[in-house]
Amino acid sequence: MPGEIAKDRRLLQVDGKDAKPFLQNLITNDMSKLSNGLVYSALLTPQGKFVADFFVVPYKESLLLDVHEEMAEDIFSRLSLYRMRAAIKFEFIGAQVRRGLGAAPSGAYPDPRHSSLGWRSYGESEPGGEKIDWNEIRVASCIPESCIELIPGSTFILEAGFERLNGVDFAKGCYVGQEVTARMKHKAKLRKGLAKVEIRGSAKTGDPVLANGRQVGEIHTVSGNLAIAYLRFDQLKDFELQAGDSFVSVLPNPK
Repeated sequence: MPGEIAKDRRLLQVDGKDAKPFLQNLITNDMSKLSNGLVYSALLTPQGKFVADFFVVPYKESLLLDVHEEMAEDIFSRLSLYRMRAAIKFEFIGAQVRRGLGAAPSGAYPDPRHSSLGWRSYGESEPGGEKIDWNEIRVASCIPESCIELIPGSTFILEAGFERLNGVDFAKGCYVGQEVTARMKHKAKLRKGLAKVEIRGSAKTGDPVLANGRQVGEIHTVSGNLAIAYLRFDQLKDFELQAGDSFVSVLPNPK
């Protein structure tokens, strides 16, 4: 069987005649994009902070939210609070999430975040599959991961690169947290955010990044001599950056 089982994902089925307009009014992306396949999106707090990211999946006669298992119960609870009188119901289902590289099997969808992430498919449980180093791929393209770079109650999605990852639509109208996100979009330049860095040494996840002895960020996912780091861009200036006993260089933003 091509690809591998994504064991850290859960699938929340969203069913009912109000499913699409309900999600359209809440999430950061435009539900009309479902005609092209998966929609990568997020739910935010009213203050614009990250709650959870997920893929919206067209599935049979309903929709699925493909969400990290650590965020699944919280997003179920939050969506239930917003439901009010909408004709909609939520239920976790046991279908399987697979993801892979290369030729996609029938019924699979391209990952909308970046071409390097291959495809995702949804269906009944099947054994087997290849083993893929997704951290290496993510770091190479500076793609954040739920609960690692994307922290509930803390992350702002534009600092995490959601515009580059096709996770937010600025023309769709209102959604929860839209006002704060729009203000950040129209700033001249983001002061903080995720960046790909090169490590010369042995820095590890959690190491603070220092500029002239002052902390200006933190190392997140490490793969070989590359890493994703959260940095205060406005404090880097021309200082040499260090993390642990390593020197750190900021690399150009991946395309």
